[in-house]
Amino acid sequence: MSIATDTAIQAAARIVEEYFADPVRTLRGWVDPFAAEVAATRRMGPLTMAKIDALVEPYALATLDLRTVPVYGAGFIAAIDLVSDARSHLSWWQGDERRQLVLASQSVNKENIDYSALEWYRVPMTSGMPHVAGPYVDYLCSDEYTITIAVPAEVDGTRIGVAGLDLLVSAVERDLTHRFAALGRDVTLTNGVGRVVVSTDPRWATGDSVRGSRLAELPRVACAGVALDVIVDPS
Repeated sequence: MSIATDTAIQAAARIVEEYFADPVRTLRGWVDPFAAEVAATRRMGPLTMAKIDALVEPYALATLDLRTVPVYGAGFIAAIDLVSDARSHLSWWQGDERRQLVLASQSVNKENIDYSALEWYRVPMTSGMPHVAGPYVDYLCSDEYTITIAVPAEVDGTRIGVAGLDLLVSAVERDLTHRFAALGRDVTLTNGVGRVVVSTDPRWATGDSVRGSRLAELPRVACAGVALDVIVDPS
């Protein structure tokens, strides 16, 4: 790898790390006080969906106010059987109108969805660490290509769910492509399984797999703090 390519790939990784640092920091900043409020509420009686929503709303709306990244949705996804009046619960606000997502009004099945196997929930709940999931088509919330950042919340050592936020890939692409383009090389950002998130190379679209391609043979750098890699094409 040439010095110019090495410089470009390291710079691209820093761009990604800096871009995602603030949303991760924001979620980290509210999971502990929120979890303490959940614990206090639970000591006073059954923990219902309405009570969770009342606790989550101010944190979710503050997260939607982030100016460093284009947050589309934010909130809390409860651990299975955490609330007393439902098996699962998404306490979520989204969109320009900052409205609460009401899943039952969208589909007869969505309010009972088992999200425990979905990456954005499963990985942080298992690892205890923040996680960046995507790109994926978010059929629960936006029906668009989405990146979800999630941070687990705990009460007395037990994980009670994840605080999360959604970024639409289209908005992330607008933010990152011009920064990557300034490096003078084609830059492709991929997730942990080798699917394209954003690329300045027009031959690559969001969701494409780089496995078995020329890109898969090129050097890549992991971005610290997020499960994303950058690949720079030296040609």
